[in-house]
Amino acid sequence: MTKRVLIAGESWTVHSIHQKGFDSFTTTEYAEGVRWLREALEAAGWSVDYMPSHVAARDFPATADALGAFDCVLLSDIGANTLLLHPDTFTRSKTLPNRLEAIRDYVAAGGGLVMVGGYMTFQGIEGKARYAGTAVEEALPVTLSPNDDRVEVPQGITPQVVLKGHRIGEGLGDTWPRLLGYNRVAARPGAEIVATVGTDVLIAAGGFGKGRSVAFTSDCGPHWAPPGFIEWQGYAALWDQIVSWTTGRP
Repeated sequence: MTKRVLIAGESWTVHSIHQKGFDSFTTTEYAEGVRWLREALEAAGWSVDYMPSHVAARDFPATADALGAFDCVLLSDIGANTLLLHPDTFTRSKTLPNRLEAIRDYVAAGGGLVMVGGYMTFQGIEGKARYAGTAVEEALPVTLSPNDDRVEVPQGITPQVVLKGHRIGEGLGDTWPRLLGYNRVAARPGAEIVATVGTDVLIAAGGFGKGRSVAFTSDCGPHWAPPGFIEWQGYAALWDQIVSWTTGRP
């Protein structure tokens, strides 16, 4: 039976201004940060559908039933507005389903949800990811700050597994390679806190309706996940076990 996961986000476009004395010119670069996560899941037998943010803006499934084609939905560095504001709504005032509500209802019906930290997930830089107070927050095992929730740790911080024997951390040891930052969240009552960074949550897991969700508050790639983390021998197993746990797979 095919194991299918949808990853949305992990893409960006950079516009640069090059000023050379009196004259200037611009360049544009498109980049994706999904490679490490995608390769880890595919190596574990998952079929991965990937939607960069600009594609997800139009093509992300609009209903819980449509999302039901996937065992797990993973949101990484994609702000709430990208999913709320379909181009036809923003430019043509067309009435369309609320896709944040669709995600919540998908989990309630038995789906799996993973939110991965970054500048445009949870609440994000300057609060611009804007998931606080949304239907997606309802389905997460954590609650979010209404403000900029980033914690930058340039000196590095070592994750600690605090819930021994949980499926997500199984076989990965008690301490993992250092991370360089994360989003600060608060675990809901009853959530399973699998790992921490300092006194803050790194991984929280919980149920919502008939489904399950996981919050991983750091990143799946640079810059918060430096080479030592993404090249760690436990990296692939960690992501397989996170996604597998949300789906209830052994």
